[in-house]
Amino acid sequence: MKTYFFTYCLSLLLATAMTPIVILWAQRRGLVDKPGARKIHTVAIPRVGGIAIFLGAILAILPVLALQNRIGTEFRAVMPEMMVLLLGSSALFVVGLCDDLKRLRIRTKLLAQCGGAILVCLAGVRIEEIVVRDLFTLELGRFGIIVTILWIVGITNAVNLIDGLDGLAAGISGIAAAVIAILALWQGNAVLAVIMLALCGSLTGFLLFNFHPAKVFMGDSGSLFLGFILAVSSVMTAAKSEALVGICLPIIVLGIPIFDTFFSVLRRYLNRRGIMSPDRGHFHHLLLKRGLKQHHVAMLAYAITVLVSGLGLTMIWTRSTASLLIFLLCLTLILIVFREIGSVSFRRTFEAIRARAGIAHAQRVERQGFEEACLNFNNAETFAQWWQSLKKAGNIFGCATISLSLKTRKGHLRLFVWQHEKNGNQSIDEAELIHLRIPIKDRRKGGLGRIEVGIPAQERSIESAGRRAALFTRLIEEHGLEMLPEMKKSRTKKAHEWETIDSKPAYP
Repeated sequence: MKTYFFTYCLSLLLATAMTPIVILWAQRRGLVDKPGARKIHTVAIPRVGGIAIFLGAILAILPVLALQNRIGTEFRAVMPEMMVLLLGSSALFVVGLCDDLKRLRIRTKLLAQCGGAILVCLAGVRIEEIVVRDLFTLELGRFGIIVTILWIVGITNAVNLIDGLDGLAAGISGIAAAVIAILALWQGNAVLAVIMLALCGSLTGFLLFNFHPAKVFMGDSGSLFLGFILAVSSVMTAAKSEALVGICLPIIVLGIPIFDTFFSVLRRYLNRRGIMSPDRGHFHHLLLKRGLKQHHVAMLAYAITVLVSGLGLTMIWTRSTASLLIFLLCLTLILIVFREIGSVSFRRTFEAIRARAGIAHAQRVERQGFEEACLNFNNAETFAQWWQSLKKAGNIFGCATISLSLKTRKGHLRLFVWQHEKNGNQSIDEAELIHLRIPIKDRRKGGLGRIEVGIPAQERSIESAGRRAALFTRLIEEHGLEMLPEMKKSRTKKAHEWETIDSKPAYP
């Protein structure tokens, strides 16, 4: 027990001592997070507090390697696995620090996370089976590698996304580290317990400066380091446990960031936005909108995490069937919390799914219509055929009217007009149309004209009308009049047929 107590206290003292130094250094170097539209804070705050978290944890772990006791011996016996864990989390810390110093692309950070997860799997740290003794044993085989990679990348990003409020990510991660340490001790895994206690102590010291009103943020250097080391540690507990608790407890204790990330990705997908794009629909944003203060939101998140973690820990002393019921109960409680704060609504979600499916169907139909229109234009060799293809395109894209203005060889302006058959002779309300004006080149050198199109905006949706307008523009650009074969110089009827087809004199 002395080693565990020493590790926790050392990391706590190191983080407490180094955080003010990091704050001062960041202020002098201008490494601060400035207020903005997507920020909650109103003053510039240093954003590289992850340095103190990282150093506090690592410097407390390394001395254990030299101890001449049982724990030190166990550390040296599993050196390959520990090196993968520590080096992988250190690499993610460096990537996060680079992002804090000079913004990196999301793709770069994601590749780094995937690379670290793959190295962990290659070192043999992966979930290979899920054992529920009273019910079944699920062998994952090679699929276990995919599950492990998705878990590590998912948890790393979940911790990163939840880091939007003073003390929120640090507090939840600290509780998670403590719970995983308890689970590791129950499994007899002293090495993992030491690592988690070092992380917990470092986060405790950092929270003294990160809790509202925050004097420092952990930044991506801290959130990526925390997310990766917690994810890999939870995989280690699951891989070394034959009980359901080894897999379920890490899911429960990280329930808030997991559910928040899942609902955020779902929300952005249904709204057709990038899944990594910022918004104000996160767990903490919704609670702030309800009038809670930042410290109230953080304390509520801590309380929920402690509650479900406490329930989850009872799985250690229960049989697999009861453990499964406790696990489902904890997930249900977390889901109820998210539903009550408005993060998820089943009715709105189903409506959004139907709307998304309808839009996808409309886009497929519109693309098919574009391909059909292209084939019609490809077969056109004369102006008459080209004009017929244009009218067919009007039907395909649901246009209300199409007018084509061209100059004759004598310099007169001719107007070709088409109106959708369903409109007949009825007048069309111009306010209901999206008007599109497209310049078009004639086959003759220097010959210019224009096409004007009216597309109903309310018949389907304004967005659909905009997509059809874009496709119509692309169609004219790819199959304009200049694409037709050159007209013969002889003054034959065929050479002038365009002057008499559906046309009438028009004046500029």
